[in-house]
Amino acid sequence: MTEIKVAVLGAAGRMGTQTCAAVEAAEGLSLVAKLDKGDPITTGSLSGAEVVVDFTVPSAAEANVHAVLDAGAHAVVGTTGWDDASRGRVADHLDRINAGRSDGGLGVLIAPNFGLSAVLAMTLAAKAARFFESAEVIELHHPDKVDAPSGTARHTAAAVSAARAKAGLPASPDATETGWDARGADVDGVRVHAVRLRGLVAHEEVLLGNPGEQLVIRQDSFDRSSFMPGVLVAVRAVVGRPGLTVGLEHVLDLT
Repeated sequence: MTEIKVAVLGAAGRMGTQTCAAVEAAEGLSLVAKLDKGDPITTGSLSGAEVVVDFTVPSAAEANVHAVLDAGAHAVVGTTGWDDASRGRVADHLDRINAGRSDGGLGVLIAPNFGLSAVLAMTLAAKAARFFESAEVIELHHPDKVDAPSGTARHTAAAVSAARAKAGLPASPDATETGWDARGADVDGVRVHAVRLRGLVAHEEVLLGNPGEQLVIRQDSFDRSSFMPGVLVAVRAVVGRPGLTVGLEHVLDLT
């Protein structure tokens, strides 16, 4: 079996270190390059990598992906903080590069969360949301996280909102007139609350309510090792998915 050659950006960070170890231990994968802040991203520095995994910071991730594509490699992105505009620029870049290729083209897979339990929770929340009058999201992370709300929470809220809109549901009832800053961020009409607390890793609750009943979907990641199975799934999948994919659920047959 031909091994997939993998490089890791942000290799010295918490997630990068775990990713390097997971790739080295995985069957059918070969770690060929470890890059960190200040290292150039070129065909040479990537050492022939076919797939590059980015676990850096939001301010660098988009430029990193463009550099990876220019070097002729697929990208798996775990860095959060992406918005529609940045995803659109990557998609346009992919289209331009792939237009001149005859091998099916390069792929970029951006995953707000690689935890399998988190992906399942997000998928279940979207499926359940159309049956409930109210929906809110609470995300809880360690205080070293630089973006809020988390990419996972934004992805969850967007999926919940889309499901509610498709079902023809109105906005969640809310009589608030003052103190809107206490109501959390508005993500596509769904309120999202961010907690930053020492001792936490990554956690999310989706609260769905009707008169007289409530459904709470809770997901907990207690250790970063829990993300590694999803990272490996993404690395193996992206080589066969030209273009832009947002969300690991699309390669887990959950949609």
